[in-house]
Amino acid sequence: LLIAFCNEKGFVLRIRPLRRLNSRELATEKNYWKKFYKKFTDYLYDDCGHYDNYVGQNIKILKAFLNYVNKELVPGAGDFHKLFYVRNEEIAIHPLLPEELNFLIYNEPFEQVLSPRLREVKDVFVFGCTVALRVSDLLKLNKSNLRETSGQFYLAVRSQKTSTDTLIRLPDYAVSILHKYRTQRKNLLPSFNKVNLNEYIKELLEAAGFTQPVSKTREKRGRVTEVKNTNKPGKTYRFCDLASTHTMRRTAITTMLSLGMPEQVVRKISGHAPGSKEFYRYVLWAQTYQDQETERMFARLKEKSRLVG
Repeated sequence: LLIAFCNEKGFVLRIRPLRRLNSRELATEKNYWKKFYKKFTDYLYDDCGHYDNYVGQNIKILKAFLNYVNKELVPGAGDFHKLFYVRNEEIAIHPLLPEELNFLIYNEPFEQVLSPRLREVKDVFVFGCTVALRVSDLLKLNKSNLRETSGQFYLAVRSQKTSTDTLIRLPDYAVSILHKYRTQRKNLLPSFNKVNLNEYIKELLEAAGFTQPVSKTREKRGRVTEVKNTNKPGKTYRFCDLASTHTMRRTAITTMLSLGMPEQVVRKISGHAPGSKEFYRYVLWAQTYQDQETERMFARLKEKSRLVG
């Protein structure tokens, strides 16, 4: 059985039922799959310019497909594909600090200089940084998701991705945002195309002055390389350049953890599984923020002792 694969490079997967092989034939078959793996990954790395996570994801999909072939289509086709190594890299998250989120929420002079459309972007962004919803769920919020009990407002949402139910109490500033758009027929927030919203968020954070340089690195064959800003050759990325719709969810989760909300409560709101590796990354980032604040507190305590002395 031959299956054509990647026409650009001319790769072909050779899949066939295997009889009992002698040692020489076994070595030949194993060598074929080793060569295929090398040529295919070289194509992804060198010709396409991809990094470890993308290449690893492709290898992972290929292994899953070959497992299916081996079990369902061509039993006994061999398990040489199990030798394929799947690379994986932890990508740094870049959420807003609590102080930066506070600026967007409460700085009225900044809001006054924004265009009407950017004010809507700020409202959506701040709301997203509060409720920790995925952008697909955030942009679909409608009046049926809003509940009021004893003067308190809650957001009741079933995640489209994980089918997890969450009930989030809304702070006053989030309720005020919804109040602005109460005359809309259906949605709670202004409507945006996701691609356009990504660009608007970058523009908003640039206007807010969140332009500090940020190093963007990716691993290629396990080696760390710095990725330059393709829009501005020779220059590093700024914080606003790396912002996207996912920054809202990341900021919400890390803000909750940084300001002392218990992990299990945050996990309930965000919809992560108890053993989620992704959630653990947020915990580590929040711990770094807490350590910085603790060091500042001890530094102030040390200055107090000097004054007494």
